[in-house]
Amino acid sequence: MKDVVISIRGIQRSFHPGEEEQGPESVELVTDGRYEYGRDASWFTYQESEITGMEGTVTTFRVEDGMVTLTREGAVNSQMLFQKGRKHVFLYDTPFGAMTMGVDTQQLRTETDEHGGQLDIVYSVDVDNVLLGRNTFRIDWKEKGGSRQ
Repeated sequence: MKDVVISIRGIQRSFHPGEEEQGPESVELVTDGRYEYGRDASWFTYQESEITGMEGTVTTFRVEDGMVTLTREGAVNSQMLFQKGRKHVFLYDTPFGAMTMGVDTQQLRTETDEHGGQLDIVYSVDVDNVLLGRNTFRIDWKEKGGSRQ
């Protein structure tokens, strides 16, 4: 595994039943992580911090052709599957309780090589088919000291 710098930029729009759309809210995070490149799948992982509200959680993204799996383990536990045009249901387990949620991916673009990669994901999140938000994320990761732009 290689040491990488991970940059996460996102825009979140929240919805509350019976109310207007909230936001958008921008999020930006730069953190250190680890990366493993494989021919069929690649993955990168990092420790969440107090800034994200998930301190004590390890986040891993597994990138495959046409699919990305986000796994969180620790203080928050979940596994989200992003696949364009598909809705997937998952369990979101926090110290405050667990709930079943859905993620519906509208756009997914992945690019990886031995030095790093980039993800672009646009998706909606719901609880019991009630829309909670629409999110857009761009995640870049590059090998420390590497030449990836």
